[in-house]
Amino acid sequence: MVQERVPAVEVDTAILGTPLTFRSGRQAKNRFLKASLTEKISTWDSEDLSKRGIPTQELINLYDKWGKGGFGVILTGNVLVEPRNLESAGNAIICRENDSPQLREAFAKVAKFGKQDGSLILAQLSHAGRQTPASVNEHPYSCSDVPLVSRYFRTGDPIPLALDQIKTEVIDRFVYAAKVAYETGFDGVQLHAAHGYLLSQFLSPTTNKRTDRYGGSMPNRMRIIVEIFQAIRKEIPAKTGFLIGIKTNSVEFQVNGLTVEEAKEACAIMEECGFDFVELSGGTYEKLAFQHQRHTTRAREAYFLEFAEKIRPVFKRTVVYVTGGFRTASGMVRAINSGATDGIGLGRPTTAEPDLPLKILEGRCHAAADTKIDEDDFTVTLYASSAQIGQMSKLPSHLTKDVCEGIADFSIPEEADNFKKTVANFLPEMRKFIESNIPIYGAFPYKNIYLV
Repeated sequence: MVQERVPAVEVDTAILGTPLTFRSGRQAKNRFLKASLTEKISTWDSEDLSKRGIPTQELINLYDKWGKGGFGVILTGNVLVEPRNLESAGNAIICRENDSPQLREAFAKVAKFGKQDGSLILAQLSHAGRQTPASVNEHPYSCSDVPLVSRYFRTGDPIPLALDQIKTEVIDRFVYAAKVAYETGFDGVQLHAAHGYLLSQFLSPTTNKRTDRYGGSMPNRMRIIVEIFQAIRKEIPAKTGFLIGIKTNSVEFQVNGLTVEEAKEACAIMEECGFDFVELSGGTYEKLAFQHQRHTTRAREAYFLEFAEKIRPVFKRTVVYVTGGFRTASGMVRAINSGATDGIGLGRPTTAEPDLPLKILEGRCHAAADTKIDEDDFTVTLYASSAQIGQMSKLPSHLTKDVCEGIADFSIPEEADNFKKTVANFLPEMRKFIESNIPIYGAFPYKNIYLV
């Protein structure tokens, strides 16, 4: 049980339980979307690409728990389409280099457990591009040679993709991963074009300095995304019911980043292209929106909702989800009733309570846990979510009294304080790993003070 929740008023949540129908004909049972969260608990091998990115039993256990959480749609953590250009060691990967019966069996189990109570499960497909840690790849691909300056990790010098490589090293790889996802039982895929990863690098004027047909105007910068969508649809037609969604920034909080008007232009192309849904988020590693540029009092409920409201009219047939900051049922209901969004994306609250949507829909709670960890502290909140993922993943649901068993409750002040001390003690060790160019992966290890 969560000790303390975000203060909230009781509200009629019926709208949150109504289904959403996508243009390909599939239907989500309700308005909740479990947003993608990095897991870093798949296999890793520093030399053998065939042994990278295979889902472990721990990863399967995660989706066993989220699969019982009452979500309409569940998105996996980023599944990388190329084994050398990763967000982190320990990412799940689907590519020719690691494809095997073992890989397919593991992904099939993730899909099976994610769908056990009627949720749709989609693999989020991604390519990290220049955001690949140097410990994984000193020379990752990107659209241009603009390096990433990050205070969180060290990255290498990006190599601009040649024209022919855009097809062979990006488009073809997204298609391959989508086909494997389809063949292993997933209901669709989401293209990750947000938060500074490769597709976002093509979209953003801060990183796309190309002078060919993939650079310059917004239609040119969107071209790679359109071509990926079309190539997947050629292999997996819409009549199959296989969903294709996209995650994109509503705006970039940085100098010369994607403006609201440019985001609207990009989204209009997505609508015309035929995406089933778009998930609006915001920020990059250079200037994370979650750190927070809050412009209105409503921003606690959705950091990016005000931008989504400006972009929303662009979409006629494409379902819209907004992710970022939702903590109360009243805020979720208000966002949908206002027309700003069709669905509610939840990220970090779902590692504290993998069954939060179910509790809200059944009236057992009206808000997420009131964490005593400062949500403006990106590093600590990232590790907190990772620690909870590690605790969730230890056992399958049938060996626990409920899906929240063993998960640290950071609404307890003493637990939160102890965790912050644990992170502070770990940071010097982490810096040594970074300085030594050693990959960091796996869930953050943490032992609870209070048993839950």
